[in-house]
Amino acid sequence: MTVSSAKPLISPDLDPAQADPHLWLEEVTGEQALAWVRERNARAEDRIQDEAFDPLRTQLREILDASDRIPGVTKRGEHLYNFWTDAEHPQGIWRRTTEESYRSESPEWEILLDLDALSAEEGVTWVWHGAEVLRPREATPAADTHTDTPSNRDTDTPSNADTPADADARTAGDAAPWRHTLISLSPGGSDADVTREFDLRTRRFIPESEGGFHRPQGKGGLSWIDSETVYLTHDDGADAVTSSGYPRVARRWRRGTAVTEAEPVISVEADHLSAVAGYDSTPGYERHIGVRLLGFYDRETYLIDADDPEAMTRVEVPTDVSVGFHRDLILLRPRTDFTHHGVDYRGGSLIVGDAERFMAGEPELRVLFEPTEAAALLGVALTRESILVTIMEDVVHRVEAHWREAGQWRACAAFGELHGSLGVAAVDEEDSEEVWVTSTDWITPTSLHRGTLQGLRSGAPASLELLKQAPERFDSEGLAWVQSFATSEDGTRVPYFLIGRAEAVQAAEAADSESVPGATQIAGPEPHPTILYGYGGFQISQTPSYLGLAGKAWLEAGGVFAVANIRGGGEYGPGWHQAALKQNRHRAYEDFAAVARDLVSTGVTTVEKLACRGGSNGGLLTGNMLTQYPELFGAVVIQVPLLDMRRFAQLLAGASWRAEYGDPETADWEFIQDFSPYHLVGGGVDYPPVLLTTSTRDDRVHPGHARKMTAALEELGADVTYWENTEGGHGGAANPEQQARMNALIYRWLWQQLG
Repeated sequence: MTVSSAKPLISPDLDPAQADPHLWLEEVTGEQALAWVRERNARAEDRIQDEAFDPLRTQLREILDASDRIPGVTKRGEHLYNFWTDAEHPQGIWRRTTEESYRSESPEWEILLDLDALSAEEGVTWVWHGAEVLRPREATPAADTHTDTPSNRDTDTPSNADTPADADARTAGDAAPWRHTLISLSPGGSDADVTREFDLRTRRFIPESEGGFHRPQGKGGLSWIDSETVYLTHDDGADAVTSSGYPRVARRWRRGTAVTEAEPVISVEADHLSAVAGYDSTPGYERHIGVRLLGFYDRETYLIDADDPEAMTRVEVPTDVSVGFHRDLILLRPRTDFTHHGVDYRGGSLIVGDAERFMAGEPELRVLFEPTEAAALLGVALTRESILVTIMEDVVHRVEAHWREAGQWRACAAFGELHGSLGVAAVDEEDSEEVWVTSTDWITPTSLHRGTLQGLRSGAPASLELLKQAPERFDSEGLAWVQSFATSEDGTRVPYFLIGRAEAVQAAEAADSESVPGATQIAGPEPHPTILYGYGGFQISQTPSYLGLAGKAWLEAGGVFAVANIRGGGEYGPGWHQAALKQNRHRAYEDFAAVARDLVSTGVTTVEKLACRGGSNGGLLTGNMLTQYPELFGAVVIQVPLLDMRRFAQLLAGASWRAEYGDPETADWEFIQDFSPYHLVGGGVDYPPVLLTTSTRDDRVHPGHARKMTAALEELGADVTYWENTEGGHGGAANPEQQARMNALIYRWLWQQLG
């Protein structure tokens, strides 16, 4: 921390009711508060919307609506399902095609649901939250989750009663129709959504009057057990939610009964996070699973007796071990070191064992991945017979395949011909050894491959077929990207990526490379306007992804974009995250400040030409840059942020983040106040220009954080610009037009400050 206000504007020592003059701005839809918002929106738009604004917004909208984006798909039965937005369908359409058609340049799509038409019909701006399609079975039906998101990167019979054709099809087992679907939709983009049953055969929602499942708006969800039964979580009723605002009870709900008659299966205490339940329908390995989420990083997992829901068997592992099941296997992912039957296992590992024997207390387990100082587990994908592990080594991706052969585990590298960030997902984990594989980097558009692991057992490599290649969205000629390392205040080596004109990001060995292994120095002929982006929380890693919007709005015009992999993230596993929890939060901010200094000292930019940008927890990060390190930046962007850390746990979902930040209602406030920007802002400090954005519909991080911080900065006479979208939820935008507008405002503001 380099700045300490002699007199904070908002006293950290007094009760907010006494100390905070801006509490009224927490009334999300209060008339006075919304009038305040409208006034500042008008000011922001008048200031930012120069002659370059509309052309940029149009360019960004064209990128978001481009018809040649790769449609991400999920395989269900004979079809591939996709959710899609474009200029004609800004809210989106859920559609499907065949595998053969998908391989063509112009697939033929069958539209199942048009959200624009539904929004117009019902007078609600519906935002897609996903779908779950029930996998047909001969006896015990089961669900396959399908959560398509917009790609940048799913009546001739009066009810859902079976027809003779359905009965005939069901006797054919998997030849039965994929029909029963649960679709979740959000009004305006809020986390609180509704779930409605949809019939794929008739292409319509099944009304409650005809026995269709319908979960009213709220936080929670539905998931299939079979065609007549679902698991339900819902936030309605007395004592229905935890202090975090999530459902306390998971219930089993049978078709044709009132939601109030759904029978409780598993519950948590009021101060825990939530309860959930689900059904694993894999033939021969059927399991009902309940989870008590005690906090953000702690849980208890249970196997539930289908015939007696009150009979549950706990999986005996520490609460910070994530538990999963796949066929006959149990998979364990511990966050910290633990000992099981006298054997020590490291946090960040992937451990597998025989599920039945483990539940019986037999100790034999196998470690498939163990972290090192440089390598961490990023993701796990499961096929019928294989486990694919995506590993980050100094934030560079590689994939390993693991499988059993004659009772022994085998492993080999997979897809080594691909570079950049790799994404791996099973095509159908129940029936197939095929996977979807994506690859991309900062300036290389995404490519989609279909791979198969079948040959591994005969010694052949995993095979890949290129299916789709996204086109460039900005002119990348002359652009390059490099990875460098800065040294934080406590000597920790902090990686960051730098993207921009090649002459600005040429990497050369640094003078201190011996003391900081792998360090590089970024040197260019002149300083460039630079955006430093970061997040640093919740073990979320910042890995290379194609910068479509930033490339068009920033890189193409000569700007440099930097991404810091600071502590609090997951780039080096759970330990990297835990190093910046609670009283150690300052380490994340010290890391980010070290990268900022490195960008200046190496000649990439100057303080006057350097901005920082972050959203949500990243907004807390940039809020701390504003209040603790104002001398390092020429501009600061704070999006959908947490800023009042005295009240965060009392606002919306804030209580669920106490495991990350601490509990301000306890003695933890002694250290939390040191990273509460709202309580650090004060007079006598030369703050750089700041832009704050949020959303009225954000029901995860309260818009009051951004509103109150803006009011405090205005009181000090700081150069502050504020803009609040009236829809959009925590993402800040509910459709491509809103996304384009919001990003155009941010980038034009940045160019006005730095360019």
